[in-house]
Amino acid sequence: MWTVLLVEDEVFVRESVRRIVDWNSLGFEVIGEAGNGAEALDFIREYRPNLVICDILMPKMNGVELLRRVREMGFDSRFIMLSCLSDFDYVRQALEYGASNYILKLSMKVQSLMDALVKVSAELRRQYAEHHATPNVSENRQEETGHPEVDKLIRYLKEHYKSDISLKTLAAHVSMDEKYVSTLFKKKTGINVIQYLHQLRIDEAKRLLERTDMTVSEIGDRVGYENDNYFIKMFKRFTNFTPNAYRMRFRCKK
Repeated sequence: MWTVLLVEDEVFVRESVRRIVDWNSLGFEVIGEAGNGAEALDFIREYRPNLVICDILMPKMNGVELLRRVREMGFDSRFIMLSCLSDFDYVRQALEYGASNYILKLSMKVQSLMDALVKVSAELRRQYAEHHATPNVSENRQEETGHPEVDKLIRYLKEHYKSDISLKTLAAHVSMDEKYVSTLFKKKTGINVIQYLHQLRIDEAKRLLERTDMTVSEIGDRVGYENDNYFIKMFKRFTNFTPNAYRMRFRCKK
């Protein structure tokens, strides 16, 4: 069962959300409730729920601030935000911090909430599978594919991923057309060549964040990103965390 925390300052709304869904049939269990963001943060810190269904406008700490704090602490709980029409700017911020979905409170229907839960359940299953998968399988980074040119590219990428590499460089390395190289690589590995390059860099960045005290800027430069903002953007795209949040999350689990 995936665990759920309900966060809403209006008791009636909180009770309605709890009552209208058959949680167990969807693989969820509500393990707690909170009336404001500060209470919710304490609960999340102690119990680490898989999902937080959270109102945006609340006393003491709003839902966006709660989500931001949770991410800074390195926790990867999924968030579904409950909002009003006037909360659009807050919704946008919440999505930037990695909220899975949002639902308008005034027009909330059972089906819309159930659809959101199904989506989150799929995300959680995928995350669990990735964390427990055999190395190189989940991330599509096979050592060999059986195709000599593609295997040659893989070896080149692993040896030079810290350098400035373009598709043109890779195509020249195997004496092939750029478009053909891109198509062939994806066919044999399941991932395009530039994504493969970024994944190699992010894997090494994760290792350095876990095992060293190097700064984010130093790590980004070490793995091939000269621009700090671009490194942070790519790291978040591949891990759903900023580098600092990832490091904090890793250390909290030790």
